[in-house]
Amino acid sequence: MKLARLGDQGSETPVLIIDDRYYDLSEVVSDFDGANLASGALDAIRRAAEAGTLPELADAADLRIGSPVARPSAIICIGMNYAAHAAESGSEPPKTPILFLKTPNTIGGPNDSVDIPRNSTKTDWEVELGVVIGKRALYLDSPADSAEYIAGYLVANDLSERDFQLAESGGQWSKGKSAPGFSPLGPWLVTADEVDSTGLRLRSWVNGEPRQDSSTADLIFDVDYLIWHLSQYLALEAGDVVLTGTPQGVALSGKFPYIGAGDVVEIEIEGLGRQRQVFGQA
Repeated sequence: MKLARLGDQGSETPVLIIDDRYYDLSEVVSDFDGANLASGALDAIRRAAEAGTLPELADAADLRIGSPVARPSAIICIGMNYAAHAAESGSEPPKTPILFLKTPNTIGGPNDSVDIPRNSTKTDWEVELGVVIGKRALYLDSPADSAEYIAGYLVANDLSERDFQLAESGGQWSKGKSAPGFSPLGPWLVTADEVDSTGLRLRSWVNGEPRQDSSTADLIFDVDYLIWHLSQYLALEAGDVVLTGTPQGVALSGKFPYIGAGDVVEIEIEGLGRQRQVFGQA
């Protein structure tokens, strides 16, 4: 299933997308959030779709696209999970997953405008595969158990301010990751039964010029391993978003300029949709 949330920020309507038609789910589920995912929202949506009684949402094409998931309890991120990106960052590939956190209030819609933070000179883009947790995961026995805990997948832009992240970090990365709007998600949440996460093409462009072009086949730690691994250290709650890392081709490499006011960043993952952000200045 392809799920989305349409409308003004804070009052989005949950919808099911079938053949480019948008069906209103508000009588089935109040929102795509942790509580609803944990209580069987996806099964309820499937039953409603099979019954064929869902109404179409009027003027759906004219509505803002919001994040496909409402504010999660956590955005959990993996750093340098592609060997070539680790190399362009001046690091060896990690031997164990590198964990950092973004604050939940960084979430935005896929096409929302984003302000470059005050005093920023190194705002950067990062196309990433996002994993949405479907139920509480803690102390999983093996990576083979992870699929049971995944609700679906989405496109994420892990926007980063590199000086805040590295030079002014004090040893942690989250300062450079948590400015308002720094986690655009969507346009869709595609349920796990329709996604093979092992070979998805990821791409990004700045002002129409290609930047990143890679595949999740190049992940150092794959999705199942990551969910299992994280569950050994923390509880992943329903609705939480795990960002799995970005491939090479970001401005941190030194090959491209950082984002400036007026720039347009586009990112895309095969089968999961495309984003477009216009950048302003805070």
